[in-house]
Amino acid sequence: MLFDNPDAPIYVAGHRGMVGSALVRALAARGHRGIVTRAREQLDLLDAGAVDAFLRAQRPAYVFVAAARVGGIAANQGEPADFLHQNLQIALNVIAGAHRAGVQRLMYFASNCIYPRDCAQPMAESALLGGPPEPSNEAYAIAKIAGLKLCEAYQRQHGREYITVLPASLYGPNDNYDPQRSHVLPALLRRAHEARERGDPQLVVWGSGTPRRELLYVDDLAQACMMLAASGYAGPPLNIGSGTDSSIRELAEAVAETVGYGGRLVFDTTKPDGTPRKLLDSTRIRAFGWQPTIGLRDGLRRAYAAAPWQHSTAADPCSIGREAATAGATR
Repeated sequence: MLFDNPDAPIYVAGHRGMVGSALVRALAARGHRGIVTRAREQLDLLDAGAVDAFLRAQRPAYVFVAAARVGGIAANQGEPADFLHQNLQIALNVIAGAHRAGVQRLMYFASNCIYPRDCAQPMAESALLGGPPEPSNEAYAIAKIAGLKLCEAYQRQHGREYITVLPASLYGPNDNYDPQRSHVLPALLRRAHEARERGDPQLVVWGSGTPRRELLYVDDLAQACMMLAASGYAGPPLNIGSGTDSSIRELAEAVAETVGYGGRLVFDTTKPDGTPRKLLDSTRIRAFGWQPTIGLRDGLRRAYAAAPWQHSTAADPCSIGREAATAGATR
């Protein structure tokens, strides 16, 4: 089995991002000594030849594909060509490169945003491709669907054990706090923190506050992935979610409480809401015995404590966000 040999090489693509760094923490906690990582300056995942040469040299026993170009609604709407091209290129280079290097086992990280915009809730894996995705993140969703289908194709044609997981909206250490690229929860944490520091009487939140989001602390995701990798799972895509969701208004209120911001929340309805609701049906992953252990309130406290502005070594509040966006955070 994978974890029987603590020195077996395991490659984590995107190890500096939120998901990748959580995977590295989980592997290290298991005593694994064969963790293989490369920073973007060392290995550009958009360079097919470089990726091929790296994978042939390393011959990893397992590959986690947690690298992606990510961002919130504004970034997705403003840079659709970049989101589509770069995420397609990363998936193609790493997945096909792993096959060419003889890698038998691989885990690819897709996203809850690949489900149809008007999908029945909670969203079961069988609903994939049942309708068009949310237009505001269509380019990212299409790229992630292509990566998922590429894994399935290598399963069918070549017998590779290439699987895909579809996490709920994630948060935690090494999240992306860049004001132009972050998702809703890190954006709220940063803006509430700054509003408290300035003494602002109100905090403006994008949209109506009515859309609902299922949040999962990233270390809970990592534990689910360790379980799947250790079990030898080689089946169809799996949802991984907490099982509960909250409205954006409720999340904003919880963030304000966590940060200690006492001002008024104002919802700007001229801004887009995005998908009305994204709640995953995680029945299948629960059948394996996995359960999330970190609730929203506890997770918010941990995420806020780990935010870059809480640590003097961070050059500015965006520094981790920029690195995550280029090196492997996942929506």
